[in-house]
Amino acid sequence: MSFNPNNPLIVQTDHSLFLEVHNPLAEAARAAIAPFAELEKSPEHLHTYRITPLSIWNATASGVTPQMMLEALQNYAKYPVPDNVLVDVRELAGRWGRLKLLEAGSQLALEVAPSDKALLLELRRNKRLMVLLGEALGEFAVGVPLLNRGTVKQTLLELGYPVEDLAGFTEGVEFNVALSNRTVVRDYQLEAANVFYQAGAKSGGSGVIVLPPGSGKTMVGIQVMSLINQRTLILTTNRTSVQQWRREILEKTRLEPDDVVEYGADRKQIAAVTVCTYQMLTHRKGSKAARGDSAREDTGQALEYPHMELFKSSEWGLIIYDEVHLLPAPVFRMTTEVQARRRLGLTATLIREDGREGDVFSLIGPKRYDLPWKDLEGRGWIATAECCEIRVRLPEEERMTYALSEEAAKFRIAAENPVKRSLVERILAHHGDVPTLIIGQYLGQLELIAADLECPLIIGDTRQAERERVFEGFREGRIKRIVLSKVGNFALDLPEAQVLVQVSGAFGSRQEEAQRLGRLLRPKKAGEVAHFYSIVSRETKEEDFAHHRQLFLAEQGYAYRISDESEWTEKPLN
Repeated sequence: MSFNPNNPLIVQTDHSLFLEVHNPLAEAARAAIAPFAELEKSPEHLHTYRITPLSIWNATASGVTPQMMLEALQNYAKYPVPDNVLVDVRELAGRWGRLKLLEAGSQLALEVAPSDKALLLELRRNKRLMVLLGEALGEFAVGVPLLNRGTVKQTLLELGYPVEDLAGFTEGVEFNVALSNRTVVRDYQLEAANVFYQAGAKSGGSGVIVLPPGSGKTMVGIQVMSLINQRTLILTTNRTSVQQWRREILEKTRLEPDDVVEYGADRKQIAAVTVCTYQMLTHRKGSKAARGDSAREDTGQALEYPHMELFKSSEWGLIIYDEVHLLPAPVFRMTTEVQARRRLGLTATLIREDGREGDVFSLIGPKRYDLPWKDLEGRGWIATAECCEIRVRLPEEERMTYALSEEAAKFRIAAENPVKRSLVERILAHHGDVPTLIIGQYLGQLELIAADLECPLIIGDTRQAERERVFEGFREGRIKRIVLSKVGNFALDLPEAQVLVQVSGAFGSRQEEAQRLGRLLRPKKAGEVAHFYSIVSRETKEEDFAHHRQLFLAEQGYAYRISDESEWTEKPLN
């Protein structure tokens, strides 16, 4: 390939990709490389992507071929693509499927093709693997005890060799999940469910569906339930989400209320469809300070999570992990033991701030389906959203405090900048009486803003009944504004929300930024545009973290307009 000055992509030998944002072909190039490359930096003019083994394997498992990846690079590269990158993409993509996990009587078999005999011998000699494997099963396979199914997959992924798990699943108790005659399944929801299930083939039945907030991931889960027709365990983030799942299932299927129950502290009930929170699962018997938990984990002592028995309490045919990017570490450990059950992960982003994307790949399954946010926006299934970052200065006295503070304290000082309170009011005045959410990290800041606006405040300690009362008032239009702590990051079914103002967040969390924008993405009446504002203290650590927070949304094609506080304080608002 020769030099093409009109192309927007520069491919480097270290697997980094530079995308010229203002090039006319930039959007097409971004869409072509996003399935197999991760966005690392997104300044104004040049975005940096990186090709990683996991990004390649997730793409390959979801149907992106090596040829498609290579063509994306070559079609949009300004300079010839380095040979080592072309070879590495082929080699990494080619590793998917070389190691297969199959049924073998009372155990499993890790199998390779005859041409990979040497690879199997090498892996069997690995000190980490040898303790997990059984006896040789001929020249091209080795036994794997059933209980080691998940751990073997984790270990092999860490060694650079993903496993295609074709060992199949233990069938759960049959239970018919028929959809209601009134239920309409969108084309992409049906496609996602079918790609996951693969008509019952052993190659299907485990993996992750990635769709934007507001696009109906719950409906995908329900459609999968109707394909499998077996007892189902649904794990989700909080009680609000539990109630939303239960409400949606009863509305979209012919199941009766007694068929769909919550497993919780008050009622440890199990039914054909059981919904439980991650918090409930990870509740420790006699748990005390978190410091004690960490100390015991560091010494390798087993922790008692009595509710983890829920995994084994019934013959589940399907386990659904809602918001799988938030899956707690103890649930990961238990998930290694339930590899014989079908596992569906649902998420808007595979990003985990703890870096455990590899565990999601190994233990839940690879990415099976991913639809870009902008695609669904263009088809009208999610709202068009405009993002704006407003940069404000710290008042002089706060600036001096910031300068003299320890590094650990600086972020919070910047996040709680008092100038943000008055700016919130100016933003809301600009938009009038539209349904608005104000969300932040720090309780003291949120209490002041809620008092300024004379509106409800929902935090972690707010009783469930009060939350539902406020949310219902918002849905019905009686309440126009709600101030939320981080409990508002996910599992909020508030389709009326048209404006969201973020006053503070959890450092550089990309997943949090995506989830918060997602609160606005339910389609609006008459196609109104949603507005997402992020208020950031200028020349502080908060500004640095804001750049990182925005990475995932930039990867999805969202651009932040940068605004100065003077635009909101000096100019009249139209």
